[in-house]
Amino acid sequence: MEKKALVPARLSISNPMLASELPGSPGPSSGAAHREHSLSWGRARVTDPGRWCWSAGGWRLLCRRRGNQSLMVKFQAFVTWSWEMFWAKNGLPSPPHSSWYRVPPSLRVCVCSGICHQSSLALSGVYQQVTNLLNIVDEDDQEGAGLSSQEGHGSKMRKALASTIIIQKANEEPSEVMTVLIHSLQLGEISIKRKVSIYTILQGIIQQEGELDEECVQTLVNLASREMREIQEIEGYLLAETASDTLVALSRNHFNLVMYELQHHLKPLILTDEFVLITLANLANANVFEFMPYMGITLATIFTMLRLASGAKMRQVFCSAMETFCEAIQFYLKHWEDSVYPIMTGEHFMNKLLPVYRHFVTVWLRSENTEVKLAVIKSLHPMLSLLLPIEKLREQVYDYIPLLLAEYQGSVEALFITQILRQILEVSVSSNTPVPKMQLHTIFTELHIQVCSKAPTLQQFSSENLAEVVQCFIALACSYPDELMKFFCNQMQTGKEAIRVGTLTLLRAVLSADMPEMNSRTLHFAVKVVRNALCDPRAKVKLAILRVIGQLAISGYQERVRGWGLRYVSLQLILSTYRLMNRQESCSQADLEEKMVHKVTMDTVRIITASVSGVINEFWLKLLGYIMETEYTEALTPICISLTNLAERQRQQKESGANVGRRGQVELPAPQKLLARLLVLLSAPYKGEGRGVAMLQLLKTLHQSIAPSMADLWEAEIPALIQYLEEHTQYTWNQKTWEDKLIQFLRISLKRTQGTTWSLRLSQELNHQIVSYKSPSVEKAFLYRALGFTLATGQEADKVETQLMELLHKTDYGNDFDREGVILCLGLCTRGQVVTVLHVLQEFEEKIQETEDSWHISAWRSDHPWRREVVKSALMVMYSSVAAHCHPRMLLSLVERDITRKILHHYATSCQDISLKLAFVQSIIQICLAIQALGKVDFDYAYKPELTANLMVILKTEPLDTLVSPVRCLTMTALWRLSKLRPPFTLEENHELMDRSVQCVIPLPPPGEDSEQVKTLYENSMSALMRLMQSLLERELDPKGLQEAFHLLEKWLHSEKDWERERAVMLSLHLLQVYREGVTILIPLKSGQFGTLIGLLAPHTCDSQVRTRQSTIDVICCLLDLQARPWSIQDTVTDKLLLDIKDDLKTTDMEKIYSLSSKIAKVISKEVRWEELVILLQSTCESLGATNLTHDRAAVMWLNTILRLRGHELEDKVPEILSTILAHLPSVLHPDVRRPLVKAVLWLAHSYQETVITSLLRQPLPLDSNITELWEALAEDSTFARKVLQALMARIQAKKAPRGSPISRKDAWRLAAVDPIMAVCALHKITMALDSGEKLQDIFPELSCTVLQELSSSSGPWQLSLIPDAWGIIRTGNLQNKITPRRLTVKTLQSVLSRAGSEEMMSSLVDQGVWTLLEDPRTHTDGVCLLARAMILHINSYSQRFAQLLLPGLDSEFLPWRLSSTAFFIELMCDPVLSRKKMLKSTVPKLAKGASHVHSTLRLLSIRALGNLAVGAPSKVKRYQKLLLKKFLCSLSDPVSTQVISETMVALTKVLGLMAEDDLGSSFEAISMQCRVFFDDENEMLRLQAIILFGKLAIWAGKKRDFFTMEVRKSWIPLILHLEDPCPEVAKACEATICLCIPFWGWRRLQITLEKFVNEGIDLNLFQMEMCSYLARKDPVLLDTFCAEAISYYDSEWAKVKAAACTFTGYILEQVVPQNLGEMDLERLCQCLQALQMDPEPIVQNAAKETLSLLQAWELEKSENIPEALEENPAPSES
Repeated sequence: MEKKALVPARLSISNPMLASELPGSPGPSSGAAHREHSLSWGRARVTDPGRWCWSAGGWRLLCRRRGNQSLMVKFQAFVTWSWEMFWAKNGLPSPPHSSWYRVPPSLRVCVCSGICHQSSLALSGVYQQVTNLLNIVDEDDQEGAGLSSQEGHGSKMRKALASTIIIQKANEEPSEVMTVLIHSLQLGEISIKRKVSIYTILQGIIQQEGELDEECVQTLVNLASREMREIQEIEGYLLAETASDTLVALSRNHFNLVMYELQHHLKPLILTDEFVLITLANLANANVFEFMPYMGITLATIFTMLRLASGAKMRQVFCSAMETFCEAIQFYLKHWEDSVYPIMTGEHFMNKLLPVYRHFVTVWLRSENTEVKLAVIKSLHPMLSLLLPIEKLREQVYDYIPLLLAEYQGSVEALFITQILRQILEVSVSSNTPVPKMQLHTIFTELHIQVCSKAPTLQQFSSENLAEVVQCFIALACSYPDELMKFFCNQMQTGKEAIRVGTLTLLRAVLSADMPEMNSRTLHFAVKVVRNALCDPRAKVKLAILRVIGQLAISGYQERVRGWGLRYVSLQLILSTYRLMNRQESCSQADLEEKMVHKVTMDTVRIITASVSGVINEFWLKLLGYIMETEYTEALTPICISLTNLAERQRQQKESGANVGRRGQVELPAPQKLLARLLVLLSAPYKGEGRGVAMLQLLKTLHQSIAPSMADLWEAEIPALIQYLEEHTQYTWNQKTWEDKLIQFLRISLKRTQGTTWSLRLSQELNHQIVSYKSPSVEKAFLYRALGFTLATGQEADKVETQLMELLHKTDYGNDFDREGVILCLGLCTRGQVVTVLHVLQEFEEKIQETEDSWHISAWRSDHPWRREVVKSALMVMYSSVAAHCHPRMLLSLVERDITRKILHHYATSCQDISLKLAFVQSIIQICLAIQALGKVDFDYAYKPELTANLMVILKTEPLDTLVSPVRCLTMTALWRLSKLRPPFTLEENHELMDRSVQCVIPLPPPGEDSEQVKTLYENSMSALMRLMQSLLERELDPKGLQEAFHLLEKWLHSEKDWERERAVMLSLHLLQVYREGVTILIPLKSGQFGTLIGLLAPHTCDSQVRTRQSTIDVICCLLDLQARPWSIQDTVTDKLLLDIKDDLKTTDMEKIYSLSSKIAKVISKEVRWEELVILLQSTCESLGATNLTHDRAAVMWLNTILRLRGHELEDKVPEILSTILAHLPSVLHPDVRRPLVKAVLWLAHSYQETVITSLLRQPLPLDSNITELWEALAEDSTFARKVLQALMARIQAKKAPRGSPISRKDAWRLAAVDPIMAVCALHKITMALDSGEKLQDIFPELSCTVLQELSSSSGPWQLSLIPDAWGIIRTGNLQNKITPRRLTVKTLQSVLSRAGSEEMMSSLVDQGVWTLLEDPRTHTDGVCLLARAMILHINSYSQRFAQLLLPGLDSEFLPWRLSSTAFFIELMCDPVLSRKKMLKSTVPKLAKGASHVHSTLRLLSIRALGNLAVGAPSKVKRYQKLLLKKFLCSLSDPVSTQVISETMVALTKVLGLMAEDDLGSSFEAISMQCRVFFDDENEMLRLQAIILFGKLAIWAGKKRDFFTMEVRKSWIPLILHLEDPCPEVAKACEATICLCIPFWGWRRLQITLEKFVNEGIDLNLFQMEMCSYLARKDPVLLDTFCAEAISYYDSEWAKVKAAACTFTGYILEQVVPQNLGEMDLERLCQCLQALQMDPEPIVQNAAKETLSLLQAWELEKSENIPEALEENPAPSES
């Protein structure tokens, strides 16, 4: 938080007495009036202490003036009170009044005085305004560093505007504003930046017109002077500069004040401040005339300070100030008449300047500081400008020249020293007071070193310094020419190259000055200087000598060079020419120097020939021979100019003898030789500095000597050629145009020589000069052309033939340039010599054949070992060139037999390499062009098939991975040309040509970025392909032909390579444009063609290449034009829209490209006809997976767009469209493509639900991932998913429903070949794809029942599903994990339950193994029962709906479904919902009916369900008791299924307890007897349920007690023995039943014992022993009966039961009395026991053995023990 300023924020005069006496008060008053007139200015807001103090100052002064001491006291108290209030307001601990009173009174008064004065300023408002504006100006630039450029610019504008407002305010109130600004400068805490801003504003105010307050000015002068002198930090320099500038600005109107202040601080022998000097210098510069009276004293004072200035910076300031003072003095001396002050002469200043100059040169110039030296040297120039004009001072300046020369050895730039020397030397020349001779040698030497030595690397102005040194030598030459030449002669004596070159350069500069002082003596010395170096072989020295010779000739001293000079130039001309002709081209230093020597020599020759007379004879023959022989063409321009000059001079002098012939002709070589040379060289007129004009001028000059018969023609034609060259440059002219002009010039010139041998001699010269030019070159190319035209005009065929044969024999056919030149020459010659040319070619072939047959290795053959192939290729092109240039009337008669036959022969008999192929193809093209040029003629080209076959072979052999030659392009061009000739190609040939051409161009990889030639090859190949395809398409310009063409291109349109697609699209566009322009039939496209082509090209609208995308738009536009009826007008709005999209497709943003492609699809969907829609969609789908991801995304986008816009028209076509999508879906893997494709199917499903579902259901099983994805996609929309599920359920149920009436054709198709298991699979996929179970709540019962119904259908031999092998088993590791229809149905049911059930239910189903039970048809019903139990337990809310859905299934004709429904009702019958919803009335009869069904499982399930009635609705049992008993009794005697009997007994166990005893009737006896039957049944369940039911009957016996007692008696032994039943449950049930039945015996004691044993878990064998003991006493007969019944169990099938029977018999034997023993069949018992000892079971053996031992022991002791036993153990009495 910022610290608050310790000043009162607001002062108010609330003291009435004080307020009435303060200035401006209306006087004392009371009450409200007094309060109304409180001083308003007393409430002024003060923002800082300074202002507060100034405000108080005014009050203090007023008090003093009034002499009112009491008012002063009151005011002092008010100030104290104000400070107290301020202290309290700022939260300080205690008011400062105590410390305030400790301040001396005088200081307190001053503070109050400041407060008063500040308040007076605040009253005016100016202070606040100016302060605010200064705050704006003083804004920190760093705060805006993060602003944008626009905001930063606004900040600068705001600052400038604030400054301007302050300056404008100063115009209105200058004193007030100046006062505020000056006061702001006096504040102690103001920043340097703010001060700089204030000074800048003050400068603006000062520069305005108007008077300023003198007091303010004086204060400002003092402030500024102090600021600029008190520099404390680096930032202060800017403040000091601004303060200094402010003083300079004030000096305009207040010069004396400013000057007085500055002079006050300029005292002799006291080193002044830096900015005092700077300000004085600026003051002198700004006020020259006012400053001059002070100049003398200022200079004198400054001189006294020079010795005191030891710092480098201070010395620089002095030098800069002196420089400014001198410039001011110079201005004054030039304009002294404008001064109003007394006139002062130069001497008045010079005497004070010279000591300063002397000190600078002698002391400061010797400083080691480079910056000081530089400052001194810069200040010397204006000082010397004042000193040198005065003669007496000039000599003193000369004395210090050696000191200046010594600085060349220092670190200062030599240029600055040389400039000072030049100033001194030039003044010495102008004043005619040369420097002393004694200094000459030093000056010469130091300056000469500057020229001859290399400048140091640190010197940046070496070239400027060299120019200054040259001027110095020129000045010295004016004063001492002979001495300078002698010095040059002495320097040339040394052998150093640099010294000689430098000296000659200086000499040339001196000679070029044209000084009158150059007398003959001086020239003699100058020539001597040059001649001293003539023998120097170094190139630079030669160059310098040649330039000096040229300068002598230019300067008018021709006589001085006539002898030695001309000889030297001639020698250098010969030597340089020879060296250049015999040296290979290179860029070495020696070669470059030699070329430079040659060029300078030629320049010198041109100068001499133009200026020196009497040298014609000497140079003419040399130059003429030079132009005829040299290969160095750069020298031809000066040579021609020189020859022209010499020829003109010869003509003018009209000399006789050998030099000049008759009629003014000059000596020349053969005219044809010179003309041939010049004519060929003219083909490159801008070489060698524009030699063309020079050569034409030479021809014009020599026209009489070369060919007098052409003289008048050349007079007219040559100027026209010169004009053409002068109107153009080497950048604007046209080579072919110029050569045509030259050929025309040659043609019309040769016409003047008809009837003579002049043209043959010219052609012979041209033929001979062929070897003189390099290959390739423009000159040699033109030479071949000129030779052809010249030979064509020859009159003697035999001589022409000789020259042609010579040309053919000497040509190097391995050189492409020479070979092409000869071919062109022969072709041009054919124009007038066709028969001769053909004869020469035939003769040449024969000679070649002779050489080959004899294997003679001639010199020519050894020179050209490649002869066979290259010569044959050249011959083929020569023949075609003959055809191309042959006269039209003779072509048809020669083209087949004499030309084409020869070409085919050479091609077939040679090694067919690239060059031979090129020659062959070029020959065919030329022949075709020649025939086509004849127009429409009745001519069938007989060799067309053979030529086509050869071209096709060439195309097939071309590599497809690279393009390195134009063979491919030219071959297609040749085929295109051949296609124009008769006879036409057949359609098959057309298609073959198209296919082959496309295959050889489109696959080529694109060229790299490094070779423009390769790019050109590619472009040319593509253009040739387009031309050929166009030509072939025009042969079959109908929809079929177009379709064939696109059939060829389809492969390439789907290519994965960008360049192949781009070329295919470009070619497609070209063909469509040709087709659109050429088709004339009524319907340009056949049905389906538009959709096929659009679908094929649609994905290319999103291609990665811009050109491909834009070309696709053009293709679409063409197709739209072709689709439109001939009488309809194409929609211009559509065209404009497509063109706009085409422009936008230049973007690289793929999302934008997709958006634009979608717009195109919308346009197409509106334009395409209905019958084309399906084909368009199919064609679009066929593009999927063919190219790349981008194309696939575009294709599916088009598919979705068209379906959305036109899908409502496609109801009958949906299966076809869907089958197309499904066929291509497997090939689409990327989610960006696959998802939109699935969305297309979803859109169809939403629009045509039944049709789409039917199509999906008819897909083969098992479901692949693609169909699965579609079903899952249908679940994304929960509402629509519910509809789909309902439709699928209807399909499943429809298959199970009986066909009562005929169905419609549509329904028949809908249900045909649709397997319900497929619908189940679909249900599974959809339910698994749903997000949560809430989406299935409303249809969950229907779904579950439907799936359960389908599961039931596959649970028996009646199942309708396909066998596993028929629908493709998917094995997951072993046979147990294979996916079958039943398992899949179970999975579906599981998914349905998982979506709508609870997790607890699903866990319980898994724990119980329900799904495994359901998968197995044998345990299906068990699984259904468990499933129903779990569902009723966990989702009881659906019980009623389940009962309603399953109730029809209880009497369904479809047995599996009836079984499942009944199984489900087993659990539903346990639920009270059936009773509550009054559904038992319809349920029980159906279950009773099922209980009588022939199918045992159904009977079992029905019985179980009926039994559960006692659980779910016990109150309703009595209502149905008769029906129940009837069904149960029937079931107890079920002849087939023991399970039915078991289940019946379970049901009876549940039901009987809810019936009254009277209602049972005879059923009780029947049930009891039936139960006893099953006690020993082999079925454990039957035994168990029978024993349990028997126990229950014991409970319900009631009135049937007597009957049941008898039943208990009959059942007792089986129950006792089955206590050891192998089934634990049976044994346990026996125990319970015995407990329930024992009361019927009436054995109270045994009943108690039994209950005790059961409760304590004691083995019941003890009970058996107890019972036997009891019965032995009570009822021995019963015990004997028990023994007999036990013996009957010895043959039981259960070992435990047999063992138990033996044990029980033993118990009886132990307890039986001897009296009763006679009643037992002991013999039979013994036999049985002995037999049981042989039993395989050890338990039986042991029991039998024990019992037998008891029997035997008992027999031995029976007589003794029986009486005792009877006495000791009497029978117990009943209590």
